[in-house]
Amino acid sequence: MSSTLKKYVLWFAQEHVDFRQAEIASLLRIWNIQMETPADHNPERPFWVVGLQNDEAARKLASRSMSLRCIFELWAHSNDGLTNFHQALRQHIETNAQSLATHFEANKSFKITVETYNKHFSQREKVAKIETMQYLPVEGPVNLKTPDVHYWYIEFWGLDPMDVPEQPYDVLFGRWVADGKRDMINEISLKTRKFIGNTSMDPQLSLLMANQGLVDSGHLVFDPFAGSGSLLVAAAKFGAYVAGADIDYMIVHGKSKPTRVNQKVREKDESIYANLQQYGCGGLFVDVLIADFSRSIWADSIVFDSIITDPPYGIREATERIEFKTQRRATAMTEDAVHYPSTSPYQLCQMYKDLLQFSARHLKLGGRLVCWFPMLRKDADSDVLPRHKCLQLVANSEQPLSGYSSRRLLTYEKVSDSEADLGAFEMPATVVENFRERYFTQLAEDNGTRKERRLELREVGRKEAKKRGKQQQPDGKWRFPQDAPDA
Repeated sequence: MSSTLKKYVLWFAQEHVDFRQAEIASLLRIWNIQMETPADHNPERPFWVVGLQNDEAARKLASRSMSLRCIFELWAHSNDGLTNFHQALRQHIETNAQSLATHFEANKSFKITVETYNKHFSQREKVAKIETMQYLPVEGPVNLKTPDVHYWYIEFWGLDPMDVPEQPYDVLFGRWVADGKRDMINEISLKTRKFIGNTSMDPQLSLLMANQGLVDSGHLVFDPFAGSGSLLVAAAKFGAYVAGADIDYMIVHGKSKPTRVNQKVREKDESIYANLQQYGCGGLFVDVLIADFSRSIWADSIVFDSIITDPPYGIREATERIEFKTQRRATAMTEDAVHYPSTSPYQLCQMYKDLLQFSARHLKLGGRLVCWFPMLRKDADSDVLPRHKCLQLVANSEQPLSGYSSRRLLTYEKVSDSEADLGAFEMPATVVENFRERYFTQLAEDNGTRKERRLELREVGRKEAKKRGKQQQPDGKWRFPQDAPDA
């Protein structure tokens, strides 16, 4: 690691682990921050030891991160026992006595937070850990609520809860610099949101998507499958102007069946715009249009900074497009009658072809498309991801949905605006074409397997009961003869 960079620890929340690398890389790009990692860097660990330029860079990185719990300046790190850790911490304090003196002044209150991973400590044990560091030259009072200086002590006991070592693998200590932006997850919680639908995106994932889309203040962000507008909310929270489209008139206008339990009728003010107003972002709402994405309504000249979307997979929400007929039936209604167009299935392969070609045409150069892509987990090693010559895949993160299905968050960056390459879409495998059919076939097979396992276990239980002398009674239960109801 470069000697010009200071060492910091990124302490993560251990959820959506596969997404953290893509988010951090995107935030480094947004803020133009240089970050270095050591040769033994393991992204699955709950902490990363990294090199950053200064505290200001650390604060910027934390200011938008949904994955980070906090960042602290590293003072001591040992992966060779507690004795070596205390020696390293003492040495750091002695070597940097002059630069650290301001943190130990008598008028500076302090607090030490003790955290462990994969091992539980009682409060008494945490206090005992703090008391082993009595050599810290702190002179100010303890303040557990609003300390002037906040220290963090962390013990890492591995990732496997079934294989906890006798001693921690890593021990770290440092000065807190900044918390992540995880409070925003609760701020836009679906529990208190004005308007939600059946497939409203989880707030944390929607904010992660906005970060990976490099969404920033003043940008124009578009969601072609807007639904109830969760992704528009996330983009607007970062200062972007938001626009969307959806084929479903009922959901866009807040007239669909209520999603919340015990709610019979939607309120009059339930809408996507109401959500943005609820979070103080009403001025960033452009519009949400009723449109069939398979037949674009947009002029070629319109350009978006980011396209962030969650296309329907045909499982919880139908994949539909408007059906255009070449001939009018003799029994058709007159021209001036109200017409409700029929729809036909919108195949996933065609949907993603339209999405990538639309992005290749309407994204700015360097702009990003962030979208979900459904998969059966047995296809994980197959080459099934959509590709386009104008778009470079820069991130691919998996979210397991069940034992047999998952979805991947794909992030593409526009690297070419060549007119000749706009139609250069490629879907390497055809397994996506019949995804819905394969999904429900796999579901039936899995349910059948589980049912068979339950029946096998019951039969084993019956045989064991007979061996122990139990008999099946008229009520169906197995008891010893002396315990029978009429005994």
